[in-house]
Amino acid sequence: MYRKTRLFCLPILLAAALTAPVLAERADRDKPVNLESDRMSADDAKKTSVFEGRVVLTQGTMVIRADRLTVKQDDKGFQFGTAVGNLASFRQKRDGLAEYIEGEAERIEYDGRADRVEFFNRAHLRRDCGDDVVGNYISYDAKTEQFSVQSAKGTVAGKDERVRAIIMPKNPQAQSEKKPCTPLVFKPAAASPRQ
Repeated sequence: MYRKTRLFCLPILLAAALTAPVLAERADRDKPVNLESDRMSADDAKKTSVFEGRVVLTQGTMVIRADRLTVKQDDKGFQFGTAVGNLASFRQKRDGLAEYIEGEAERIEYDGRADRVEFFNRAHLRRDCGDDVVGNYISYDAKTEQFSVQSAKGTVAGKDERVRAIIMPKNPQAQSEKKPCTPLVFKPAAASPRQ
């Protein structure tokens, strides 16, 4: 039977860290965190919580869905989260803009110390206005709002695994017909991430 897990202690505070700076609507940080899952376990001594089974985390405009969500906190108070699934996903309104970012991957990792979100395996990010980025690995730096995208090496199941991006035109006529978008900023891919 499906059970709702609603907690108002350390695990929720840790889970909230996964949502805070990710392309974030700043007001989301002050909203309550609601979490549903089939199972939950917490180790307060290790500052780790694990949520399993149809996990749905919401906080303001942020929604994360995963099969499993693990949240940890280090000794300095920085939080780190890993959402996994087939596929794990998130959706959130961008701060000060009338647009949403949506993403999915087999694994999504959040690093609170670096203010970075990484998407591993079948990574996909898109915005309401039609911009779309696909790769095997996508890194998003929340401080600089820059993306880094890498493809898988070679081919997978006979399919070429190159980075693919669709960037919609930003001319005034197109903007009057569609929602306005701010430009995507890409940076060169760093060294190959850990897979």
